[in-house]
Amino acid sequence: MSHPGLLRPARRALRRQQSRGYVWLAVGVSLTGLSLTPVVFAAGVLPHGGTYVAGAGTIASQGNGLLITQPGSTRGVIDWNSFSIGRHNSVTFDNGSGATLNRVTGGTPSAILGSLSATGSLYVINPQGIVVGSSGVITTGGRFVASTLDICNDAFMRGSSTLTLSGNSNAAVINLGKISSSGGDVFLIARDAVINAGTVAAPNGTAELAAGGQVLLQDSASSRQVFVQTGSQGTVVNKGKITAAQVSLQAADGNVYALAGGGTRIRATGTASRDGHVWLVADSGGVEQLGKIAASNADGSGGTVDTQAAQLTFGRHAVVDAGQWNLSTPTFIIDDVAAHALQRSLNAGTSVDVETTGANGATGDLGVAASMRWSGPASLTLAAYHDVSVATATTIANSGAGNLTLRADASGIDNGGSVINTGTIDWSRSTGIVSALHDITGGYLPGNILSNSTWSAAPDSGLVTQVTVYALVNTVSQLGAVGLNPSGNYALGRDIDATPPPGEFSPTVASFSGQFDGMGHTISNLWLSESLFGEIGYSGVVRNLNIQGTANLPKSDAWAGFLADRNDGTIASVHSSGSVTSIGRLSTGGLVGLNFDGTITRSSSTADVSSDSATGGLVGTNSFGVIRQSFASGDVTSTHLQGAGGLVGYNFGVITESYATGTVHVQPQCDTVNACGGGLVGGTSGTISQSFATGKIDQPSGPAGGPGGIADYNANYIASSPGTITNDVYWDTQTTGAPVGVRTTILGANLGNAQGLTNLQMSTPSSFGPTYDFSPGGVWAMPAGATHPILQWQLAQ
Repeated sequence: MSHPGLLRPARRALRRQQSRGYVWLAVGVSLTGLSLTPVVFAAGVLPHGGTYVAGAGTIASQGNGLLITQPGSTRGVIDWNSFSIGRHNSVTFDNGSGATLNRVTGGTPSAILGSLSATGSLYVINPQGIVVGSSGVITTGGRFVASTLDICNDAFMRGSSTLTLSGNSNAAVINLGKISSSGGDVFLIARDAVINAGTVAAPNGTAELAAGGQVLLQDSASSRQVFVQTGSQGTVVNKGKITAAQVSLQAADGNVYALAGGGTRIRATGTASRDGHVWLVADSGGVEQLGKIAASNADGSGGTVDTQAAQLTFGRHAVVDAGQWNLSTPTFIIDDVAAHALQRSLNAGTSVDVETTGANGATGDLGVAASMRWSGPASLTLAAYHDVSVATATTIANSGAGNLTLRADASGIDNGGSVINTGTIDWSRSTGIVSALHDITGGYLPGNILSNSTWSAAPDSGLVTQVTVYALVNTVSQLGAVGLNPSGNYALGRDIDATPPPGEFSPTVASFSGQFDGMGHTISNLWLSESLFGEIGYSGVVRNLNIQGTANLPKSDAWAGFLADRNDGTIASVHSSGSVTSIGRLSTGGLVGLNFDGTITRSSSTADVSSDSATGGLVGTNSFGVIRQSFASGDVTSTHLQGAGGLVGYNFGVITESYATGTVHVQPQCDTVNACGGGLVGGTSGTISQSFATGKIDQPSGPAGGPGGIADYNANYIASSPGTITNDVYWDTQTTGAPVGVRTTILGANLGNAQGLTNLQMSTPSSFGPTYDFSPGGVWAMPAGATHPILQWQLAQ
């Protein structure tokens, strides 16, 4: 028979709400299924019939309680006839930092109404169900697991990092009391239902509630640890409060209810090793969120909330307070209730990413049927498996610095996805950007878009306009098709493997004057006989792109670079790796052959570069261009003595806030007539400031006084404007092997003011003087153990 002493507080804590009566009906059924007998609640009830079946320890009575001693922080398994604790009773496990598995083999559920504690980890397995009453208190130093699914003794005793729990029990795990782990995790697992209407705390670990027929428990010091492998159409309900470094609620094909109440019901706080993270997962089931969820990292920055389900439902108080909220579902219409939940979260400073997957035969369309307006810097991404649309009379608006991304074909599979706006997008009071991305074979309907007439691009972003529409490039053939409309705007929709068929080269774009945004993606295994972009024109922009492969560039009356032969436009956050080889070119670089009048910012090359011309790790020749906050680390080899530098071969322009670390090889012998090698540049008649070089200069022999740690020579090629090397330019005297910063001068120039530093000085921020800004918002950083500064933007990669 059911006992009112348990059911009354359970029902009171989980009372039926009129607006969600069906939720409480399901919960009520689960509670009623716990056929608890009156004896469970009798005064003086304690676990009974315990016997160690693996490991060793003692079980002894101690007043109104039991003391289980398991010496030496070992592991042990105890089978019990029953495992319940009366209101005024206690059970203590003195198991050091070890672990004890308690399995109930009798026919009664476990009711914890008193105190249960352990110095180490504690597992309670009862297929008849487990309830922690409102007066129950559980505290452990290590992990606590309450489960109706069973565990293999052998795997547990081995201390396996992966445990499989499985079973057919229809009983529930319910917490109405207090469960906490000071040093570990809390896991509540059942096939049918897991309900928390009390408090769960795991400040240094994860708190995870899961419903499934088979569940994998996997140790992880940085992420969630419970994964439902076999669904059971079970239910996970949180009506109470959960606080942990990370929190997860899972019911693979069932339902997850994150219910409303006073204050924040689910809070992830993060630790040094765990980002603050919350997961609500019901892959083919439903997630209903009615209350507030918060996630923050240990440093106070915003954490992450992931919501994944076949059906998403929100209540009128639903809100996420975090850095990022990711929602994933097969198809979705953002109605008024959902729009308010997203809007509240955006206004709280939480960036929101809604993605439809097209799973289970769904269309994968994502529609906005209700208006959303928010202020502040939070961004909204609407990424559809197929089409994304904004309905008539619907407005999406931001006042602040928020961004909006409308992305069709989110999987990058060329399904003809379109962006259709028949409403209004109002960014007239925002400094953020609006991006619309559609398939090349899809369409774009702009609707009413209001932009900010005073908008200006953020420094180093490479952006041109506040509102940009892109055609998606998802394949190698589409990459080649960019050349058919070189003034268009394009974006990579996914990483592209450009491995060519035998005897063929990857496609290239002869001349480009539009915008190409890699969106952080990579084109890998390129095999180029010409640069990827032959020439980037004055209005051309290439940004946020990674390229990797081999560029083998034959003789030509042109320049040679992996990304471009010549740049007159803007290259921002572009990175190359692999190798670049040329013969008979004018100059050769790991990224660009000639930066004639363009800007290269926050870019890099790790490619090895070899040529018989002026050769640079990043750029062959920098004519009237600007190179800033960029670096090169590949080996540079010049076989014709036209000059070689770790970053640039010849510099006539501006180099600032940049560096080179690759080895510079100059062969054969350089002399007083032919240029030699320099750690940063081969030669310069331009301006170099706030930059440095550390790479070895491999110069078998040469004129006295060299090589130059920064440049082989400083020249006065432009009348009355000799090259300038400021006193915040440095070279490592030990790693470069260079005794001077500049070996020689030409046409009356001076040697400049570069300064040599030792290994130790190069790893000390104070060595670099006042112009190098090592503050969190500055240009430079010196990570722990670094032998030289790096650029601040590198820390984010």
